[in-house]
Amino acid sequence: MKIRIVDAFTARPFAGNPAGVVLLGAEGFPDEDRMRRVAAEVNLSETAFAHPLPPGAPADWALRWFTPATEVDMCGHATLATAHVLLGTGGATGTISFTTRSGVLRAAPADDGAITLDFPTAQLTEVAPPSALPQALGAPVLGAYDTGRNTGDLLVELPDEQAVRELAPDLAAIGRLDHRGVIVTAAAREPSGGYDFVSRFFGPAVGIPEDPVTGSAHTALAPFWSARLGRTELTGLQASARTGLVRTALHGDRTLLTGHAVTVIEGELLA
Repeated sequence: MKIRIVDAFTARPFAGNPAGVVLLGAEGFPDEDRMRRVAAEVNLSETAFAHPLPPGAPADWALRWFTPATEVDMCGHATLATAHVLLGTGGATGTISFTTRSGVLRAAPADDGAITLDFPTAQLTEVAPPSALPQALGAPVLGAYDTGRNTGDLLVELPDEQAVRELAPDLAAIGRLDHRGVIVTAAAREPSGGYDFVSRFFGPAVGIPEDPVTGSAHTALAPFWSARLGRTELTGLQASARTGLVRTALHGDRTLLTGHAVTVIEGELLA
């Protein structure tokens, strides 16, 4: 069984967010315990498993995502990585559809090599910040928003880009919050710098101390910043050590996420 490591939301290797990609045969997914063990062995924020569906099925491929600790309902960068592998190996051409725990998701290639994901828009609900949050983050909190069922994250606005970049949170305390992860965000310091907002993502509760570039988080960041900035098309910079750019386009209950991907490792699973 072949496995690939793909850097997503970047056009250069060793940046963006690496994901494991395992393409399976028509026989379907292996035992769930095996997928969990493979994801733990790969030890990236997500490993994707996909298998083709027969003609007449609601989509072209079935897709599941596992962190080193658990299966998740939605993952952007591993979906982008899977589409990149399928398109690069001839496993698919044109727009690819996937059945997932978040419904049918689509990935459409462009002539420049970018891939656009069609994901459900997060339904943001403003909430009172948990009392432990400012201390856990080590920064003042301007507002907090629940991102809804598909992701179950907490989106937190910080005062400025510098606060996002310099954040050194208490990950144990973050992991005790009642959310999959915490997205921190602020407006770009320089609007002419090539991006409109910055973010970081911390998910210790699901085995991800800090995720380098989080596609699913941008289904919440897109409506949040589109409302603030008055534009439906934006670019987000995830300010992790690896960094990555996500272009977002808000279309009501759907959000388009666009980025590049690069395959950096191909190998065989021997166990």
